[in-house]
Amino acid sequence: MSTVLSNFDTWKHFLSDRVSQAKNMGLTEETISNLAYEIGSFLDEKVDPKNDEESVLKQLWDVGDESERKAIASCMVKLVDHS
Repeated sequence: MSTVLSNFDTWKHFLSDRVSQAKNMGLTEETISNLAYEIGSFLDEKVDPKNDEESVLKQLWDVGDESERKAIASCMVKLVDHS
């Protein structure tokens, strides 16, 4: 996982692939966003940011409440879905 996280573009590509797989499996947008939220929570607790973009996301995550964190996760899904 650390190799994937070392470069933000690599992370976005990895996440994009996972979102595509989830859609192909029939998961809804809401379910995918909820999973992204859970992944974000895990990364926040267990992984140090590896680059400037991840540092900004962590700072936003840390100051946000639950609904704001869910919005960040949803926006990340939209970002990689439209890349």
